[in-house]
Amino acid sequence: MYYEGKIYRPWPEANSLLIQTTIGCTHNRCTFCDMFREKKFRIRELDDIFKDIEEARGISPRIESIFLIDGNVLALKTEFLVRILEKITTTLPECSKISLYAGLNDLRRKSVHELKELKAAGVTMAYTGLESGDSETLLRIKKGLTPRQAEEGMAKAKAAGIEVLISIIFGIGGRERSREHILKTTDLLNILQPEELAPMALAIQPGTELDREVRSGDFILSTPLQILEEEKYLLENLSGFTTYYWGDHGNNVVPMKGWLPDSREKFLANINKAISTNPICKEEVLRTFSW
Repeated sequence: MYYEGKIYRPWPEANSLLIQTTIGCTHNRCTFCDMFREKKFRIRELDDIFKDIEEARGISPRIESIFLIDGNVLALKTEFLVRILEKITTTLPECSKISLYAGLNDLRRKSVHELKELKAAGVTMAYTGLESGDSETLLRIKKGLTPRQAEEGMAKAKAAGIEVLISIIFGIGGRERSREHILKTTDLLNILQPEELAPMALAIQPGTELDREVRSGDFILSTPLQILEEEKYLLENLSGFTTYYWGDHGNNVVPMKGWLPDSREKFLANINKAISTNPICKEEVLRTFSW
């Protein structure tokens, strides 16, 4: 299989085969992210992608899940992406799950008709980073996304029947904007109603713009207690929809996963116990590892 540069996939896709369809990220300006810094965005040749899919068939007699990388795969032209999907479904007919990275703006820029084409061709889920529902925080981290644009993108995904996993970051608002960040993020999630939700605690990636802001004092990291209080507020106030909560990222203080609202009380009990008894809450900074 061909892979160029550092390769990333979401932790829920640990058992999926990765097919690299794009190199890098179309946006590549988020202050907290270094996933694709060394790559200039480009699209792989279709024949090369096809060769990887054919090679996958030779490697394993059964491949049930595929994840398309790198960043913003949905930025590809619809007809190009449909050809890749059709190659997968004809070469690997047992594959029942094809997911990909997509920005909410990528969803917004497609027509519902195009997204329905992709759904019919095999796309089952799009993974997209919201990070925050707070306009000021989104602007500061250079996400290139507004809450309104997020709503527009999600509405099109729902109209097309494509499920969406949204990731958010506890602590991305910093120590001073922790409350605003989690209130507005929770409010926006209640509008977006993603089928799956993946929250993770902020981890500073060495060499990023956010790393430099932390070192200069322009960005003050949230305390571990604030991180837990953000998660508590989120769990208490998500309402009106069912979602699978992937709260088991390695940087989270209390890793846990399961369906909401069914697991709400159990999750809150875990958070409250940590707030009351975990000595980490007395520390100034949450110790995390880079991706």
